[in-house]
Amino acid sequence: MTGNKETQTVKVPLRAKLLFVILITALPLLFSSINLIYSLMDYSRSYDEIVNNLTIANDYNINFKEEMDESLYKLVVGYMSFENIKSEEGLKDPYDLIESIQNGCRKLLVISTDRESRIWLQSLLRNTDTLQNRVDDIKANLTDDGHYEENIAMLDNDIYILTELIQDDIQYYIYYQTRNIEQLKNELNNDINRFIILNVAIVLGIVIIATIAALLLVKSITKPINELCGIASQIAHGDFSARAKVQTKDEIGVLAAGVNDMSEHLEIMVNQIQEDERKMRYAELRLLQEQINPHFLYNTLDTIVWLIEGEDTSKAVHVVMSLSEFFRRVLSKGKEFVTIEDEMQYIRSYLEIQQARYADILDYEIDIDPSLYPYKILKMTLQPMVENSLYHGIKYKRAKGLIRVSGEKQGDKILLYIQDNGVGMTPQETEALTEKINMPCNETGAGFGLANVNERIRMNFGQEYGLFVQSEKGKGTKITIAIPATELEHAEGMVQQ
Repeated sequence: MTGNKETQTVKVPLRAKLLFVILITALPLLFSSINLIYSLMDYSRSYDEIVNNLTIANDYNINFKEEMDESLYKLVVGYMSFENIKSEEGLKDPYDLIESIQNGCRKLLVISTDRESRIWLQSLLRNTDTLQNRVDDIKANLTDDGHYEENIAMLDNDIYILTELIQDDIQYYIYYQTRNIEQLKNELNNDINRFIILNVAIVLGIVIIATIAALLLVKSITKPINELCGIASQIAHGDFSARAKVQTKDEIGVLAAGVNDMSEHLEIMVNQIQEDERKMRYAELRLLQEQINPHFLYNTLDTIVWLIEGEDTSKAVHVVMSLSEFFRRVLSKGKEFVTIEDEMQYIRSYLEIQQARYADILDYEIDIDPSLYPYKILKMTLQPMVENSLYHGIKYKRAKGLIRVSGEKQGDKILLYIQDNGVGMTPQETEALTEKINMPCNETGAGFGLANVNERIRMNFGQEYGLFVQSEKGKGTKITIAIPATELEHAEGMVQQ
């Protein structure tokens, strides 16, 4: 601890120690999450393939036999001929029907992987080949007179039986494809169970390893920190001659040097406080802009779990994709300004997620003129408005409500509207809300979204812009957002000023 003692080089800095603790905590969870996402994507792909196969098969199952039997019967009795059958409404050329089902069957044969489904598809192809031969026989007979009874017998003994067999082949194919869906569901359930067990094991391992690592890390830090605390106490009581003698060459050594410099620069720091407070105020607004209500994330994840447990996986995948799009657009690579189109897509993702949770009470419309898309807007301007309409307007209505987002350009201004048909407010309540919106947001309570948006707009664009509230009790609320119609370069210039 003496000043003459030779200092040691850093072998393991605090940053490396902290990074190690973070890695042993984050990497296992990241691996587990990637595994789950991959399983869900694979399940979605397989499910889509099966549904597509069933759709194709069902089209033929419903229509093929009826259309083939009717068309051939009217050809045999002489009501139509092969040359003009296509001109009759409701009738189709038998050869076109056979070619269509054979083409569809061959496509299904390429993409179907299970053995049972392929067997029935192959049987279907053989039966359609036989059916085509019988149609050829009927067509040949129709060119000569005197084969009426033979053609009728061929209809009863060959054609109708073959179309029945073809329909049976399609139904068996549909049956085995349906079984594949059940098997796919069981595989997903098994994957989820394995994911839960793996996560429990990972969390237990992380707790044990992180605890040991944290204890060792704390021990390597607390001793020099205690020495620094003693020096800081002396400086706090006015002894600016006190100096820390920590000689480690890690971050704590740098901190000790900073403590020593602090006693020499107190006067400079005091002079900088006012300027720092002004900068902190703007940083606070930026921080509020980037905050996302954790309850929204928790509720969304609960909704996804609920949808999966309810076997509504397609909707669960849709919510996951909306959540991914939501976060991608919220981050926006740190940008302060985005286009109205980006903000619209972001609010669409937010509303899609909320509608999955509140489907019984929430409808929404987004009707913004595409001509407004290139104009710039502060990021996260619309979301607090929509959230306010949902939680303070629609939810208290006790009936299904509508949130409508629209916009227009008036001169050099852009007006965006968020309107709901919720419970609305009395004139007194509307006035009180307007007063809160016009306050500095740190005086309205932490995280008051409307005041935050209003203050950010006015700080960047001027006092003539911001939020304006109209409401009527029992009919709903309309919030107007006024911003200038500016391009990105102009908007960035405002921030720099």
